[in-house]
Amino acid sequence: MRIVVAITGASGAIYGITLLEELEKREVETHLIISAWGKKIIELETTHSPAYLSKRATFSYGDEEMAAPPASGSFLHQGMVIAPCSMKTLAAIAHGWAESLITRAADVTIKEKRPLILLPRETPFSPIHLENMLKLARLGVTIMPPVPAFYARPETIQDLVNQTVGRVLDLLDLENNLVRRWT
Repeated sequence: MRIVVAITGASGAIYGITLLEELEKREVETHLIISAWGKKIIELETTHSPAYLSKRATFSYGDEEMAAPPASGSFLHQGMVIAPCSMKTLAAIAHGWAESLITRAADVTIKEKRPLILLPRETPFSPIHLENMLKLARLGVTIMPPVPAFYARPETIQDLVNQTVGRVLDLLDLENNLVRRWT
């Protein structure tokens, strides 16, 4: 299995970090792209560094590397996840503005009808944000704001993150025990 993981400059880098760590545990081939602001957010919000993430990924690219494999429709993969997804990135994807590797890879993922999962991080959502999300959802993109599930009785922030990442893994058809299942 091969998954493209992108981290943008929205708050919530821990979602992308945890996803990448979980994919590594499952020996999934990962292709990581981090935007310039994503790198800054990683350093501001976590104890990790972009270099740490590059070591977790099978392959890692700069967002300006437009000739990297994920920019091509001939590059086969089983899905792309942008976690977190900034409203700038979401808007660019919704309007076909493929000016970076992240937005180009997302554009290709849509045109090739592969799963694209976005974890938008903003609150409250403006009508512009909602219209962009609706436009993408109508194209088959999964819009998955990281909303906590309190039935799981989380005790830590990592518990909240794990529940969301577990649901992402569910969408990618990857077994996991991160999600407390409703019984």
